[in-house]
Amino acid sequence: QVQVVESGGGLVQAGGSLRLSCAASGRTFDMYVMGWFRQAPGKEREFVAAIHWSGGRPLYADSVKGRFTISRENGKNTAYLQMNILKPEDTAIYYCAVGDGSSATLPNAAGGYSDWGQGTQVTVSS
Repeated sequence: QVQVVESGGGLVQAGGSLRLSCAASGRTFDMYVMGWFRQAPGKEREFVAAIHWSGGRPLYADSVKGRFTISRENGKNTAYLQMNILKPEDTAIYYCAVGDGSSATLPNAAGGYSDWGQGTQVTVSS
């Protein structure tokens, strides 16, 4: 069982920045991916970004390209989501997830991930 814990959420004004962290522990994969999803009130959970532990080009949702950056720190089994130029529509609960990285492509659907964190709230005021 993999434990996934997010941190770093909070309240920020539009145009501001936040950095989310995701720490994974427990059973580890030889190769794995870490992804970020978000869910706003009344909306479905949507993909935000993903990164493979071995490196390579990350994957981003169109809505966050150029504003969000996903990165990883291998020694700490931790991934980060740097969020800049935040907008009120970025308000949501942000979830980190870990999945099997054996696929040739980064998964952008929830089904591609097996272990999830509890989420961290991000609120962007206008």
